[in-house]
Amino acid sequence: MKIVSIALSKKKGTTKTCVDEALLIENHGIEDDAHAGDWHRQLSLLALESMDSARTMDFDPQFGDFAENVATTGIDWKLQPVGKQFRLGKQALIEITQIGKECHKKCAIYYRTGDCIMPREGVFAKILNGGTIRVGDPITEAG
Repeated sequence: MKIVSIALSKKKGTTKTCVDEALLIENHGIEDDAHAGDWHRQLSLLALESMDSARTMDFDPQFGDFAENVATTGIDWKLQPVGKQFRLGKQALIEITQIGKECHKKCAIYYRTGDCIMPREGVFAKILNGGTIRVGDPITEAG
């Protein structure tokens, strides 16, 4: 299990820009990300395998297109229970707080493809312990 992409955005409702590393701030989220704050959805995660399943001849999703903060490989996030903790890299510790989400308005991906996987297959987490994460960092179950 590892991180394959890290992405952030300055405004909500937009695709995210990929970066090589990011600072996770305890009880806040990714530094400079629009979705960071004092709430239960400080970090969003999506499996590369889920992104690949959304790929069609007309749509080739790129990292950040689903507004995910962290794309991973080797873990099926939608099967992880709320409350489960994971370590990202050496320092950061997260706890799953929500699986999927309700979309109140259709996003750019939905209008391009007619569907968006984030509401079904993305998960959200709270930052329990901050730290710098990097593309390629391992993800391990905590506890």
